[in-house]
Amino acid sequence: MTTQYWLAKSEPEAYAWSQLVDDGRAVWDGVRNFQARNNLKAMQRGDRVLFYASGGPKEIVGVAEVTRPAFPDPTAEGEKGAWVAVELKPVKALKRPVTLAELKADKAVVDLPLLRHSRLSVMPVSPKTFAHILKLGGA
Repeated sequence: MTTQYWLAKSEPEAYAWSQLVDDGRAVWDGVRNFQARNNLKAMQRGDRVLFYASGGPKEIVGVAEVTRPAFPDPTAEGEKGAWVAVELKPVKALKRPVTLAELKADKAVVDLPLLRHSRLSVMPVSPKTFAHILKLGGA
């Protein structure tokens, strides 16, 4: 199966990149948006995920990997089956965070859903855009 690419947002106060690195793995749960849920359902083991810190400077700080595809979200009380989670592990931090302002000014990433759907917490990223962001971040 072909690797797919994604972007997942997290408030650093809720769950920071450094916490994912310390934990080694994390269940990505609590997503309560139907479009984001559908994106979680489409993730497969081995897919790569840009970790976007949505608070503070708003920047992509690292790359994670899907280690367990969609399963029932354990935080979905009374709604079992309606919501899903995935498990992620950190792969590498970017040498230099890529800010939202930088992305908005870069014509090479015009297809990035983050620029059009800023409230969506999990979104697909094209392979070309993913590679370009890694280059911007020094990876």
